[in-house]
Order: sequence, then structure tokens, then C-alpha cells
Amino acid sequence: MAQVTRNSPNGWLARWRDPAGRQRKKSFARKVDAQRWLDQMLSDLHRGRYIDPAAAKAMTGDYADQWASGLAHLKVSTATRYRGIVRVHIVPRWGTWQLGKITLSDVNAWIADLAAEGLRPGTVRQTHRVLSLILDTAVADGRIAGNPAARAKLPRQVRAEPVFLTAQQVAELARASEPDDLPVLTLAFTGLRFGELAGLRVRRFDPLRRRLTVSESVTEVRGRLTWSTPKTHQTRSVPVPRTLATRIEELVQGRNQDEPIFTAPGGGVLRLRNWRMRVFDPARDAVGLRELTPHDLRHTAASLAIASGANVKAVQRMLGHASAAMTLDVYAGLFADDLDAVADALDSLVPQPAPPVGEEVD
Repeated sequence: MAQVTRNSPNGWLARWRDPAGRQRKKSFARKVDAQRWLDQMLSDLHRGRYIDPAAAKAMTGDYADQWASGLAHLKVSTATRYRGIVRVHIVPRWGTWQLGKITLSDVNAWIADLAAEGLRPGTVRQTHRVLSLILDTAVADGRIAGNPAARAKLPRQVRAEPVFLTAQQVAELARASEPDDLPVLTLAFTGLRFGELAGLRVRRFDPLRRRLTVSESVTEVRGRLTWSTPKTHQTRSVPVPRTLATRIEELVQGRNQDEPIFTAPGGGVLRLRNWRMRVFDPARDAVGLRELTPHDLRHTAASLAIASGANVKAVQRMLGHASAAMTLDVYAGLFADDLDAVADALDSLVPQPAPPVGEEVD
């Protein structure tokens, strides 16, 4: 039975039974506050939204650590990044806070502090996302009624302008990379991510159709190679220009089908950090492209494909984007602009101004 009773000359108790039938109580200084709280709690109980007050008292740091230990459903690289955010940003700020004490204003103040510390908008947004995911889980666990981080004010993230090399610049970069130019050319003319390139096995190359099948990716996380599905978790077939296909066919001739197509000098999987130090960065610097990154070769592949007449759906499939909208978000400016044609077509529909009064019309 739910009721409010006097606890002392200056105190009141709200008493109720939780969904498990256990007798619970909460103290208040005023009877009106106890009754108001009890009425709201009973309303939530009947609607199936009951939150045990004791559950909300869990320390956010302990809960965040528990959450971070259960990320097996994510890629290893993503889970590692999230755990780092928990360790560096979540626990130091929120570790001693009770879950139920965090408010939207507190989260907004924290976001402002992160920005004041010099974190870039993208990093701030990702850090907030991890806290929000933790609090979403707390809601699902019935520890808090809502996620106070859900409506936080986040800094605007300005997308960096992609770098597009010309075919001539790609050729110069490849020459500076010799004799290890084939990975550079493959990245620049197929749009593969580096992890996808490094994860290609000999059996994934079809010389007759000139196709590479991208079904897995490899990433180095804390010195260890981690294999996973591509970013969108979907296998895709990527076309290879004839000249590159011929070179790849020569490269894999007579090799074991499970071997990587592109290997390190001593054999084994290409590692991005080593490849950059050994091949990419020296070649980049030699041709005066000091700000270039391997991922810019993916942008370059998109731009060269579009310049060659590829439509948005073809580019989307080649790059493995989840949707054509995602492709347009990044590369819309490269597709033919037909706005002038639209304006010309509409021109015939625009009514002509009436002639001045008294003026004859021929």
C-alpha cells in the first residue's frame, strides 16, 4: 500500500511497493513534497516507467567502466576508441557523479569545457556521443528515466574540404613511390580504404572481370592486427582499370589464394603506419604534397571516376557508401551542374511584364 506517513516531528515518509513487491520508502521534509513525489512515482509505476530511486544512485564512473567492458558487438578499433574516451574524458569528469544527478545543464557545461580545452568540434561530438550511449543504456536498464545528454548543444562541425589529385599528380606520386607504386595506384583508381586494400587476398581478385571483391578489412590496433568486415559490413565488387588489373595479375601469379595481394617487404600484411613511413610519406613530400593523406587517394578515385562520366550510384557502389545521399554529401560539387538548364527551361514559363499604358504592342 502506498501512503505518506510522518517520520519525525520534522519529516515525512513516502511508502510504496516496487514491481517486485518489496516495501520501499523515501524521506522528505514536507508532506506536500512527499505526496507529490509519491503520486508521480505511482503514475510511472502504472505506466511501466518505474525507476528504482536506488538504481539512479549508481556512480557514473563504475557504470561507464561496466558499459565499456561490453562492446563486443563493435569493431575492435571502434571499441578501443570508445574505451579510450571513457578513460580520458568520461570517468575523470563524471566518475563520482550519481547517474540520476546528471542534468542537461551539467552536460552542456562539460561540452563547453571540452571545447575550451582545445578539442576539435568533431572530437567533442564523438566524446559526447559516448556519454550519451552510456546514458541511453542506463535508461534501458531502468536506472534513469531519460537521457540528459540527448538534447545537448554541440559545436558545429565543418567538414574539411576533400583533396582531389589530378591524374598527372597521381602519376607523379606513383613514380616517387617506385618500386612500391602499385598500392598507391590501386588506392587512387579504385577508392579502397587502406584497411580494405591491406585485407585483400589473392582469391578476391578476378582477372577476367577485372574486379576486386572487398569482404574484409584489417586494422592495426595497439600494435595488433584486427580483421573485420568493411565499414558498412557489406561485401562489394570494385572495378579495376585494365592496366592495373594486368599488373595485379602479374603480382599474384602462382601465389597461395589466401595470401594478401599487397604485402610488407618481408611478407605478411601491410601496416598503415609502416607503409606511410617507408613509402607514402617520402613520396608525398618528394612531389610537394606534404598535407596529403592515404585517405585523400580515396577522394581522388571518386573525383576521377566522376570526371570520367560515372553517375552517383556507380560511385556509391565503388566506394561502398551506405547510400547515394552519403556520396552526394561529400562529392556533390563534382557532378555536372544542371541548374542553368533548369533556369532556361523555366524561363519560357515566366510571364512577360505588361507594356506601359499607351504603348502599342507589335
